Amino acid sequence: MLKRDIYHFLNILILVILNTNHKLFKMNKYFLITCLLFVGAITAQTTVFNVIEIRAKDFTEKSIEEAYETCCADMKPNKGGFALQKIGKGAKRNGMTHRLLWFWIMGEDLWEGTNVAEKAPLWWSQMSNYVELWGESYCGRVLSMQGKTNEDYEWAHIWDMKIDDPNQFKTAHDKIVKKFKKEFEGRQVGFGTYDINYPSGATHWVVVSGKDDNDHMMLYDKLQKQPEFIDLIVKRGKVENVRDYMVKALKLYK
Repeated sequence: MLKRDIYHFLNILILVILNTNHKLFKMNKYFLITCLLFVGAITAQTTVFNVIEIRAKDFTEKSIEEAYETCCADMKPNKGGFALQKIGKGAKRNGMTHRLLWFWIMGEDLWEGTNVAEKAPLWWSQMSNYVELWGESYCGRVLSMQGKTNEDYEWAHIWDMKIDDPNQFKTAHDKIVKKFKKEFEGRQVGFGTYDINYPSGATHWVVVSGKDDNDHMMLYDKLQKQPEFIDLIVKRGKVENVRDYMVKALKLYK
């Protein structure tokens, strides 16, 4: 049942891209097929995600939002969702401006009960009018997540990393979130993997949300002045920071 559901969902994505956007299919077909093999081999129940980065043409952000609203807004995701995200400050690969993010519970069909095979082709065909360059595609898992409860914390700071010992890192990460729960109250705080097509060689990611640049820096300043926080950061083990950047969800459907 697990493998069948995931194969069903990703097969729809491949079919849609094949039928509607030759360039997009050419760039992403191997990635999506690999996702089929990888996800089909995993049986653990957890949240997984798929990201496609894009460089939008100038002044087309609103058109991208409206294109999805027109064709697909009435499709209710099953135990997951879809987000159009704006990339803000930080290291951008090839001038990418936005991310398309799908997330769902492993073993579930994200679009169960919807007519995604009929509606998605319209959106992909419209997207070709607004996208200047299709960027990297990658997918991974969420290993630890505190959900956001304060909607003012709309900007997420993402660090892409190479981690020497993921188990050691996760243990220290979870202790940080628990120890400094007051500082992280209302914020999204997460840790997870990149499993297919490591972006710029990164194997893992960490995310923390905040109101704006100033709010993020105030949080870091407060945390870094506390010896216990620094001690736990060190206990994460050997870490190489690959890049960091900010994202904001313009539209979220779940």
